[in-house]
Amino acid sequence: MEQTQIPNWLDEEAKEININTNFTGERLPSLKLEQGKLTKFTVDFSSPFNKWTNEGTTKAIIPCVHNEERKNLWLNTKNPLYSQIIHAGKSGITNFTVFTTGTLANTRYEIVQN
Repeated sequence: MEQTQIPNWLDEEAKEININTNFTGERLPSLKLEQGKLTKFTVDFSSPFNKWTNEGTTKAIIPCVHNEERKNLWLNTKNPLYSQIIHAGKSGITNFTVFTTGTLANTRYEIVQN
């Protein structure tokens, strides 16, 4: 294998990898909220959510149980669903059913009353 000159962008990317691995929580499968589907899950509010920040975006890592499997729901803290989950948790609600519509920037989440 012949070695060639390494492009500069790879140096920067390598630095970013080290910066962006600041997640210290338990690594669990991610809960996917799929378009056009109802997703039922239970949130564990027993301790503060871990957070992950990258380039000004902060995501809460919400521990939950979905289909009897422990998972993490990664949710942007600016997403209205995050606020709804926090306020519901303050009211003692832990079980959620979420309906997802749209894709990418047009994704919308609606909590369906159980």
